[in-house]
Amino acid sequence: MGLARTWSVALVGVEGHLVQVEAHAASGLPAFILVGLPDTSLSEARERVRAAVTSSAVPWNARRRTVNLSPASLPKAGSAFDLAIAVACMGADGLPAAEHAGRVVHLGELGLDGRVHPVRGVLPAVAAAVAAGRPDVVVPAANLAEARLVPGARVRAVHHLAELARDYGADVTPPVAVAGVPRGVQARPAPPDLADVIGQGDARFALEVAAAGGHHLLMVGPPGAGKSMLAARLPGVLPDLDDADALEVTAIHSVAGTFDPGGGLLRRPPFEDPHHTATAQAIVGGGSGVPRPGAASRAHRGVLLLDEAPEFARRVLDSLRQPLEHGEIVVHRARGAARYPARFQLVLAANPCPCGKASGKGLDCTCTPLERRRYLARLSGPLLDRVDLQIDVPAVTRASAALGSLGEGSEAVAARVAAARAAQRERLAGTPWRTNAEVPGSWLRSSEHGPGPAPRAVLERALDSGTLSLRGMDRVLKIGWTIADLTGRERPDLDEIGAAMSLRIRGGTHA
Repeated sequence: MGLARTWSVALVGVEGHLVQVEAHAASGLPAFILVGLPDTSLSEARERVRAAVTSSAVPWNARRRTVNLSPASLPKAGSAFDLAIAVACMGADGLPAAEHAGRVVHLGELGLDGRVHPVRGVLPAVAAAVAAGRPDVVVPAANLAEARLVPGARVRAVHHLAELARDYGADVTPPVAVAGVPRGVQARPAPPDLADVIGQGDARFALEVAAAGGHHLLMVGPPGAGKSMLAARLPGVLPDLDDADALEVTAIHSVAGTFDPGGGLLRRPPFEDPHHTATAQAIVGGGSGVPRPGAASRAHRGVLLLDEAPEFARRVLDSLRQPLEHGEIVVHRARGAARYPARFQLVLAANPCPCGKASGKGLDCTCTPLERRRYLARLSGPLLDRVDLQIDVPAVTRASAALGSLGEGSEAVAARVAAARAAQRERLAGTPWRTNAEVPGSWLRSSEHGPGPAPRAVLERALDSGTLSLRGMDRVLKIGWTIADLTGRERPDLDEIGAAMSLRIRGGTHA
């Protein structure tokens, strides 16, 4: 009878939980039993492990084996447990250095020939192991660069199970590693420059305000006006992510399988622009088995663009209300819930009607008034209520096109945005908020942080006339503070409040 232990990590969302892998071998009818709430892909590890061990020339005795994944109440999924199960089984069969192996965390999928294949989520898994006091980690060779991004981790990379068996004292000769084609570090493409946008001075200003204050943005205009171009250039004027945000964003993309570790941590704000046929699971995350992060989570600390927003299913659009309010997405399944961070800037781009020609005088529009109302009504009131900036983007005229070369580039705008963000950090120091968009209305309306008598009177008149709701007034105050930060003022005055109202109220509609 033999008993051996080692460690692995179970991921629930982007949160890692240390799992002890116990293997018990005893006499009796040959069997391989895996317990501890494994999913289907993990249950299949029995066949992969048996074949990989024998392919590594390590004896596999005909015994009754029981492998337990503890804690048993935690759901476990995926093939990343293969390597730990194989090491625990070899330890139960008398691996000489089984005690040392019992202090190491093992991550990796096994092929039938014993090769160790890469897995998703290595970065958050290694981070969880280090945080739990287990810095010694073995990962697949293909995941080495990603694992090394975690501070404090002592990482060992392996190509084949026989390498690990030899390190733990087994009398085996690992096969000669076949050198893969070296993959150079591919430079991440630079975001497009704002100087490419011709004209649209008001829309450019709205984009700058959105970047400076972290505000959500709705742009309504005809096809070809430049809405998508503007939205694609928003990440280029946002500041780089700090260390904590970069690690969090990189962990999400590691779990999603969209991270290339060659360039290090993701320092630039991500940009996601799903097609309007995307399902709710594609946007907020989900899927069968283990929930995967959707576009909203992959856009964490970056930008989520919904182009042709009214064409998205109503259910998809309304599913964004939770992350817009709380900054995270909770995906519930029968076996538990997965939480993914999702604090992004939402940009909605929409045509004014199904044919797209209802802007301006709308003489060429073929849609009925009822069709126009129904089209934009697909963007529900509760969703739009969370979007601070709501502007019309007119078609580009010949005059504005002639002046297009005078537009500022992203570098100049990004410098002003960075200065405005620095002013917000200084003002909001000691609070749980980072940007003006996150500040609650009660804080903005207080005497210490509220506007002066003149702008307050303007807002109260708009509230009394029904032009603004109380929540809309709070949104205007947030935008006013951002404009004041961009212009270097200590607090918003009449000019800033007036500009904020123009950015909040489309075409005179109530907000």
